[in-house]
Amino acid sequence: TGLGKRFGRVRVVDEPLTEGQAFLLARAPSNVAAGDEVRYLLRSEADRLSLPELDFWLIDSHTLLTLVFDDADTTLGVTVTEEPAEVLAACQVRDAAWHFASSTADFARRIPSDM
Repeated sequence: TGLGKRFGRVRVVDEPLTEGQAFLLARAPSNVAAGDEVRYLLRSEADRLSLPELDFWLIDSHTLLTLVFDDADTTLGVTVTEEPAEVLAACQVRDAAWHFASSTADFARRIPSDM
């Protein structure tokens, strides 16, 4: 952030929060203080918006890293692409999620973590 770069994420979460989601929400303020803009979107809202169920990272809106899971939700690895159509689609998903997501502070006021 000192170089003018942005670092942010949208966490899609359940209601009620899972134990892991509550843990991450309780610790998010330290990430925010370090310059990581963490936003939250309820899974029901993501479903209403027809956002795909993907866990991915975009690097400078140029490189797409998609996490791959098995049926038991075990992480199998990551795929990496710079293919323009795939990156653009992920940018559109990110922008929609970002627009409808709440800041950490606002979300924590509405749905506090019990951790």
